[in-house]
Amino acid sequence: MPEFISVKAQVGAKTAEAVRRALPRDLDAVDPVVRRSERADFQAAVALDLAKRTGRNPRELAGVIKAELDGLEFEGRSDGPYGDLLASTEVSGPGFLNLNVADPALWSVVAARLADDRLGVGVRHAGARILVDYSGPNIAKELHVGHLRSTSIGDALARVLTHAGADVIRVNHLGDWGTQFGRLIQYLVEHPEFFGGTSADATGDPSTPALDGVSLEELDVLYKAATSAFETDPAFAERARNRVVALQAGDPVTRAAWKKLVELSTCAYQDVYERLGVLLTPQDVVPESFYNPMLDGVVAELDRMGLIAESNGALCVFLEEFKDAKGEPFPLIVRKSDGGYGYAATDLAALRYRIKELKAQRILYVIDTRQALHLKMVFATARRAGWLTDEVTVEHVAFGTMLGPGGRPFRSRSGDTPQLSELLDDAVAAAGAALEQRASLLEPAEFDAVVQAAGIGAVKYADLSNLRIKDYVFDPARMVSLNGRTSVYLQYAHARVNSVLGKLSAELKGADADRMPTVNVDVPIEPAERALIFALDEFGGVIEDVAATLEPHRLCTYLFELAKAWSDFWENCPILKADSDAQRENRTALAHLTGRTLRQGLGLLGIHTPRRI
Repeated sequence: MPEFISVKAQVGAKTAEAVRRALPRDLDAVDPVVRRSERADFQAAVALDLAKRTGRNPRELAGVIKAELDGLEFEGRSDGPYGDLLASTEVSGPGFLNLNVADPALWSVVAARLADDRLGVGVRHAGARILVDYSGPNIAKELHVGHLRSTSIGDALARVLTHAGADVIRVNHLGDWGTQFGRLIQYLVEHPEFFGGTSADATGDPSTPALDGVSLEELDVLYKAATSAFETDPAFAERARNRVVALQAGDPVTRAAWKKLVELSTCAYQDVYERLGVLLTPQDVVPESFYNPMLDGVVAELDRMGLIAESNGALCVFLEEFKDAKGEPFPLIVRKSDGGYGYAATDLAALRYRIKELKAQRILYVIDTRQALHLKMVFATARRAGWLTDEVTVEHVAFGTMLGPGGRPFRSRSGDTPQLSELLDDAVAAAGAALEQRASLLEPAEFDAVVQAAGIGAVKYADLSNLRIKDYVFDPARMVSLNGRTSVYLQYAHARVNSVLGKLSAELKGADADRMPTVNVDVPIEPAERALIFALDEFGGVIEDVAATLEPHRLCTYLFELAKAWSDFWENCPILKADSDAQRENRTALAHLTGRTLRQGLGLLGIHTPRRI
């Protein structure tokens, strides 16, 4: 696979080489400080920086570097796609270098990327083993709006990192173990009529919990009823705690009920995942219960290392860097005073397993900001225990909160946190209203598919396009607009590319209709073409940025800017009515490359691109 280097990187490399030749004794490393500019294709501020370091006049120094640039033969790959790179150089203002790229070099970029299935995106993370922990809902509760961000962000990162060459392990860390199951199962034991059950043995335990055919919505009602009983009836609370002990001890009836609850919930979650268009499957589920057999060993190992201290009957890890408001060491409780294990023990066992057994080199926890302290303590404990070494990177991919109208906490009309399926319904309904005028242009089934893609895409793009750490307001009407920073705008731009290519194919007919265009490097480039080429050339760099920074909004912003560049090109550079066959070929190539880039970019965000809208 050829390595594609962006035009900006090529210009930077050539400028840096010119600086090294101009000042061979003064510098070891040089940042050419090359940026896109309105005055030229690129502008380099390197002379201004070097002037401060060398005490020379910046404009004079820029002139020396320009002279080297003008005489420098670019020492890149002789068989590379760029050819002769610079068409002109100019000293500007107090010492800037204005750099313009030669038209043939730009057309060569288009031809090379068009011929590559990956559009020139490299695989710099090839060989890296990266684990992404995301979504992670609690069993027996419906997915609500609070689960969207972890699910959409984690899924986008898994897609981007996979595309960047990494071996990605997706993990859905379901909450399927803990005190809530004691409440649920005990409530079912005492209220077999809740789901229509009647049979019970002599001890009052149902021989087969009446859970067949129960929906997750009904389980949510059960969850609320059991929680209410737990909080208001001390005797029930004690029986529920004993039920947890029975669950952990492997009591057959309790385990059977628990397994059914997990099965029903997992199936319901998968339906939502498939509707949302995320990659998670049942094979990606590694729940809390998976680590249960490891917990005794984790605590024993920490104890052997001298990290365990008893506090009020609980076994804790106290680290000096974590203190409460009074300056006292803050505990990470690995075993509670009643002998049970909490989240800390499970998370430590999971981290140790991911490092030692799965051999993960980079582990991403896509979890909201409220868990920051907990994760820091888990990571620090694992490092102190020697499980987490410098060869492994762990990162908390934190994110803000989705808010309702007016920036208030998101609530349904009943005052509860809305279910994720309701949010998706609202977005699809808004998309249907926004696209209503286009219904007559499509068959009913195709229009319905377009509305679904637009609505679901709008939710995901709105979530991903915001700075990850910031809160944002959920506004369905704005999210599905055909104008502005929305996925619908991008989907429409992609559909417009298809429309243009379809008209061109109909015009050509015959064998030429399906032929990929041949790029002619000698055709002059018009401004809108130039802007689009530079936008297309940034795709690989953006993917690398997202893989490094774990910020999907960078890809969202890039795709919006690309769509704007396409719109300007479409309005100013006719394809069918081009001035020459060569110009039409080149513009057709730009249309193909734009469509493929939009499709691939949106696909990395998990957003579907209908052929028509």
